[in-house]
Amino acid sequence: MTTSVAPSGKGYSSEPLTSFSQCHLGILSKLEAFMELPGLQAAAAQARTVANQTLALFRDAVIEHHADEERELFPAVLRSATRGKEFDVAEAMVFRLTGEHRQIEALWRKIEPDVRAVAKLRGGDLDLAAVEALVQAYNAHARYEEDHFLPMAQRVLGRNRNHMEALDLSLHLRHTPVPPGHI
Repeated sequence: MTTSVAPSGKGYSSEPLTSFSQCHLGILSKLEAFMELPGLQAAAAQARTVANQTLALFRDAVIEHHADEERELFPAVLRSATRGKEFDVAEAMVFRLTGEHRQIEALWRKIEPDVRAVAKLRGGDLDLAAVEALVQAYNAHARYEEDHFLPMAQRVLGRNRNHMEALDLSLHLRHTPVPPGHI
């Protein structure tokens, strides 16, 4: 406790003033943290945007892409491959790629609820290791397909123009909306 002497010679305590001063320090400290709020809000908005884009990516692209490959591309290649080694190689690749599709989809299902929570700004405990595993699995899958399967598919289907055109038509029909009343 600090005691000072007033001009009149009477002593007084500065403790109440110290309390006000400490209160100011606490307020200023909280206001410093408050100044970070706009940046945090921007980061939260960006997290929500990325989460929504990722949900749409899996809903509208990844799952549909896997279905296109499994229902159209893979069977077309297997039908067009010559019996023997070429067919065996194509079949092994299709087996591998289909297994990778299931693995990627399983990894997605595991983290999808947390991504949905982030998209709704409800927090969510998004596991970085799970996100990395999904991204790495898809990266390896796409790289293998681009480097090995698609060049082989081009050779196999490219031998007969009708086979490539049939695949193109099949994919077109899969993605053409049916007019109302024609179902």
